[in-house]
Amino acid sequence: MADEELPELMTVKETAEYLRIPLPTVYYLVQRGQLPAIQIGGRWRIKRSLLDRDILRNDEAGQPTVLVVDDDAALQTLFKQFLKKAGFGRIVVGTGAEALAHCEKQSFDLVFLDLKLPDISGDELYTKLKDINPDVPIVIITGYPDSEILSKILSSGPVTVIKKPIEFDQLNRTVKQLGHKGTEAK
Repeated sequence: MADEELPELMTVKETAEYLRIPLPTVYYLVQRGQLPAIQIGGRWRIKRSLLDRDILRNDEAGQPTVLVVDDDAALQTLFKQFLKKAGFGRIVVGTGAEALAHCEKQSFDLVFLDLKLPDISGDELYTKLKDINPDVPIVIITGYPDSEILSKILSSGPVTVIKKPIEFDQLNRTVKQLGHKGTEAK
């Protein structure tokens, strides 16, 4: 049998790999009752059929998925809060290598990309992300709007650029301009 069938009852580790989320997140969601899990002999088991039906269906119902690539912890927190409030699926990473790994596994509806990353320059990562998915809108985040890196990206065509420091309202406007539903002001 070439295609190994995934078990109906998955371990927490198998669930983390299946959903492509970190192990601690699976534990957190299980303990809060947000994943369909049962305890067997003191260990959690998650029912795959219920995950497929209840959890993954949410993604298919049109929830946009956003990748944020920025090594600034405060900015990562801002994005997580904003994207959660806007109802987006989100993956927030701090390096170009992590971004590429995620883009090879799944497609995103939108990418926010910082130009200054610890492992790869923003223009190089921009090109690689466009090679993987030419249609994905990439919003550039930068504190250096006059940089040579940004000039290289702009030479390849029109790009949305957000200058740091980033505000919640600014993110909301950008997301709406790109055709997605933002958060409603409360």
